[in-house]
Amino acid sequence: MNSLLFCLNENLLEAGCDEAGRGCLAGPVVAAAVILRKPIEGLLDSKKLNEKQRRSLRIQIEKEALSYAVAVVSPRRIEEINILNASIEAMQIALSELKTQPESILVDGNRFKSYENIPHTCVIKGDDKFQSIAAASILAKTYRDEIMLELHHEFPEYQWKKNKGYPTIAHRSAIEEQGACIHHRKTFQLLSNKPK
Repeated sequence: MNSLLFCLNENLLEAGCDEAGRGCLAGPVVAAAVILRKPIEGLLDSKKLNEKQRRSLRIQIEKEALSYAVAVVSPRRIEEINILNASIEAMQIALSELKTQPESILVDGNRFKSYENIPHTCVIKGDDKFQSIAAASILAKTYRDEIMLELHHEFPEYQWKKNKGYPTIAHRSAIEEQGACIHHRKTFQLLSNKPK
C-alpha cells in the first residue's frame, strides 16, 4: 500500500511540481509538472528510490499521467536570476507546457510565485507526501541525470556520471585542478572553504 496521498484537492485537476539540481555546482536546474489520473503503486520521493526504480516509474508516469512536462533552465540563467528564481521559473515553464491546464498546483518546498492565477500550495517535503509531487521529482531527477551523463562525455574530468554536478570532494578537486567550465555555475561557491 502506498503511504503518499494522491491529492490535496479531490475535486480539482491538481498538478504536482518539483525540481532537481538546485544544490549542484554544474549543469541546469530541471523541473517537472505532473497531473496524475490515478494513484501509481510504489511511487515515492525520487531520493528514496534507486536508479532502476526511478527509470521504471518514469515510464509508468509518462504512460499513465493525464499530462506531464519537463523544463530545463541553464546555468547562465541561474547566474542571472539566482537558483531559487531559476527553480521557480523552471516549474512555471513546465506548468505552461502541460497539455491540460491544472486547477490547483502543489509545489515541493516553501517558495513559489503565483502562476496564471491558479491557486497553489507549497508543501515542505512534498515529494514525500503527495504522489503528484513525487512523480514530478522522479521525472526531474531522471531527465537531469541524463543531461549530466551527456555532459560527462564532453568534460569527463569532473566525473559528472558519478556526482551529477553535486559538490563532492572529487568534483571540487577537479575544479581546483582544471578550473571551471562553461557548465559550472560561477556564482556558486565552487571550491570549499577549507584552509590550504
